[in-house]
Amino acid sequence: MTEQSLQESGALALIGERISRRRLENNLTQAELATNAGVSKRTVERLEAGESTQLSNFLRILRALDLLDGLEALLPAVPPSPIDQLKLKGRQRQRASSSREPEAQPRAWTWKDAS
Repeated sequence: MTEQSLQESGALALIGERISRRRLENNLTQAELATNAGVSKRTVERLEAGESTQLSNFLRILRALDLLDGLEALLPAVPPSPIDQLKLKGRQRQRASSSREPEAQPRAWTWKDAS
């Protein structure tokens, strides 16, 4: 396993554990949560076990547990900087640009016949 997949599996396990705790705090069975969220019971079981699920199902479960507002803390809106606002003249940026290599420094001028 790669380091990245270990980190992902750890994050999925942590999310599953927290979903499970929140469900139990709300005194809901997995079946009740699934019904409230509009997903299958198996989806709730997979999520709580730290397995992957579709993002739309994850969001439905968060909504059913009244946790959807927490996404604002996870992914806050990033306003453009004042300089970017001036450059874009009120438009929103649509594309990322590739990183530009710094231009090579010109060599110092020398006399051709200098040794």
